[in-house]
Amino acid sequence: MASSHLAVFISSLLLLPLAFPSIAAAYGDTLQGKKTEVVVEGVVYCQSCDNYGSWSLSKAEPIASAKVSVICRNDMDQVSFYKAFETDGNGYFFAELEGFQMSHSLLDHPLQSCRVKLVSSPLENCNLLSNVNYGLNGSPLRYENKRLHRKDYEVVVYAAGPLAFRPAHCPAPTNY
Repeated sequence: MASSHLAVFISSLLLLPLAFPSIAAAYGDTLQGKKTEVVVEGVVYCQSCDNYGSWSLSKAEPIASAKVSVICRNDMDQVSFYKAFETDGNGYFFAELEGFQMSHSLLDHPLQSCRVKLVSSPLENCNLLSNVNYGLNGSPLRYENKRLHRKDYEVVVYAAGPLAFRPAHCPAPTNY
C-alpha cells in the first residue's frame, strides 16, 4: 500500500511542471537539457498628485533612470539574491537575475521568494516612496506566460506590478 502512495507522489511531482508552467523554470536544466534564465520586468511611475493616497496610476508619468531592487530570500529567510536595476527612458526595467539559484525548487522559486522594491528616483519633484503595488515592502511577482526561447537556453519572464514614487509637495485639495 505504501509503495502505491509513493508512486502517486512521484508521478505527481513529475507532472507538477506541466500543471504549473511557472514552476517548470525550477526544473529547466533537467527536463529540457536547456539552461533557464530568470528575468523580472516592470514599470516605475511618478504618481499624480490627483491620486495621492491611493494606488491609482491615472495621469502617472513613467520615470527614466529610476532604481528598483530585486530581493530574493531562500527557504530559511536569508537573502539569496539582491541587485539594483535602472529603468530605461520609458520607466521600464528588464532585470536579468544573473546568478539567481534555488536550493529548494518550490520554496525558493521566484514567485515565492523574490520581491521588487523601490530604491530611488532621479526626479527631485517626485522622489518619495509610495506603497503602490507594495513598492515599500516588496511587490510580489506574477507569471504571465511569457518566455523567450533560444537554441540552448530559455528565459522565463516574471512581472512586478507597476510601482510609483510620489511628489513631495502636492497642493491641498480644495473642498467647496
